[in-house]
Amino acid sequence: MLALLRKGILIYILILVAVGHWLTTQRSTRWDRPLSVAVYPINGDGSEKSAQYIKSLDWDSFKVIDQFMSEEAKHYGVLLNEPVHTMLAEPIEDQPPAPPQGGNVLQIMLWSLKLRYWSWAVDRGPDAPSSDVEIFVRYFDPDTNPRLAHSLGLQKGLIGVVNAFASPQQAGSNKVIIAHELLHTLGATDKYDPATGQPIYPSGYAEPQATPQLPQKLAELMAGRIPISSTNSQMPDSLDEVIIGAVTGQEIRWQNP
Repeated sequence: MLALLRKGILIYILILVAVGHWLTTQRSTRWDRPLSVAVYPINGDGSEKSAQYIKSLDWDSFKVIDQFMSEEAKHYGVLLNEPVHTMLAEPIEDQPPAPPQGGNVLQIMLWSLKLRYWSWAVDRGPDAPSSDVEIFVRYFDPDTNPRLAHSLGLQKGLIGVVNAFASPQQAGSNKVIIAHELLHTLGATDKYDPATGQPIYPSGYAEPQATPQLPQKLAELMAGRIPISSTNSQMPDSLDEVIIGAVTGQEIRWQNP
């Protein structure tokens, strides 16, 4: 009897978690009000350059993401003038848990739980904004960190962890990555081949019907790169070179007009 009671309690908790996640997902992509997004800078490498770059950020540093989402939403008949509203929060001192390298499904699930617990427990300071989504941006000095680990966005928990360069010259591409991970938290999937990094045709092409098909002029956000040839692509310099494609629009519950 005691064993059955324990199983019953566990099943009840799992149901509550599943229903809570479903309700949160539905609310985040209902698009009946602006989605609030808090951006928390983190000094990823502890360098002075990263510290100074974080100090240079201001309230408007990420508003280009709001403008991009607003312009793209209009193509899908979304009525909100501002579907996404970003807010710069105070820097965070703690580092999020690192994802497992080549981990199995169980290790990845455990890391996801650790990240969500870290997000719940981390000290955000006294003036932390209330938000629907939290994006933690870890900045690194590009002179000593020319390559960065993969960024991640979790739909469960509406959390993103972005690894970015502490450089004004790469601020535009940083925002492309932030927008990419933001859409992951809303249910959008990657549109590139994980083995090669190449955008997948047709969902990963901004203009799949273009003639000639290659080179493309723009990137699809969830593909993350502009296809130049069948084996080569390049990172967009800014969101001016990016669109949200039809499949991604459906995944985040935007509707075609």
